[in-house]
Amino acid sequence: MSLGSDRAIPVRAPYDWAAMTDFLAGRAIPGVESVQPGLYRRTLRHRGVHGTVAVEPARDALRVTIDLPAGDHDAILDRLRGLFDTEAAPEPIAARLAADPALAPLVRARPGLRVPGAFDGFEMAVRAILGQQVSVAVATRLAGRLVAALGTPLAPDLAARSDGLTHLFPEAERLAEADVAAALNMPRARGRAISSLAAACLAEPDLFAPGQGLDRAVERLTALPGIGAWTAQYIAMRALREPDALPVGDIGLLRALDLGRGRPTPAELLRRAEGWRPWRSYAVLHLWTGDAARIAEQEPGSAGRAGGRR
Repeated sequence: MSLGSDRAIPVRAPYDWAAMTDFLAGRAIPGVESVQPGLYRRTLRHRGVHGTVAVEPARDALRVTIDLPAGDHDAILDRLRGLFDTEAAPEPIAARLAADPALAPLVRARPGLRVPGAFDGFEMAVRAILGQQVSVAVATRLAGRLVAALGTPLAPDLAARSDGLTHLFPEAERLAEADVAAALNMPRARGRAISSLAAACLAEPDLFAPGQGLDRAVERLTALPGIGAWTAQYIAMRALREPDALPVGDIGLLRALDLGRGRPTPAELLRRAEGWRPWRSYAVLHLWTGDAARIAEQEPGSAGRAGGRR
């Protein structure tokens, strides 16, 4: 990026960049995000100005290149810290989770695993609704179609040097008024859920503000049409940076805990997860990552399907 400003975000070692970008790559929104080995890029809107950002791993840090004519780069760095979970302390998390025999080998294999967050809470929440009852791959295609139909094209000079990044994610104002279901040829209830979420975001600017507490966040989200407990917990885990979120009914979690004795029930999972507090979100990522790796090993070429929705 010829007009870029280079900065660095320190990380606490160990940091599993590969696992982070593997997760983000499967969910990258076409036109808005791009993930390649060793490089994450995305578009951004900051105080009405279009820009892009690129993130690469470096020694005990992430190297960030911001292409933005002017603006508060520190605010952008804060959003990237949340996305890449750079401020987590891996040692106490690993020590707590390793006490569970199902998690211990996963923690040993990936001691630097982090919880992927969100650069923009509203964007991530819309993506979560698009992922309801469909695979990750289908949800990603829907997100790309949403961006193409209702997103904002990048300024031409910026697009010309952005190597495939083409749009900004649709703003809440646009989605609150749009017929999302018609634009995407999807169930009307899901389209209404996205429009209702957008309206709530406009009415409650702190809807995706971290620090409100898991129970309060889930209560606010599940009060919205089309957002159930699973979606609310997933949004809380990623967009609100809640370290103790737990999407209890997730099929990937239940499958990952089938250690030859049958899958646990959601109630059994909830009881077992008491031992993971206050780091249940990190346990979720370990189980999802291990489940995806096991499926990919058993069924070559299935990595894109592993883990089901999300």
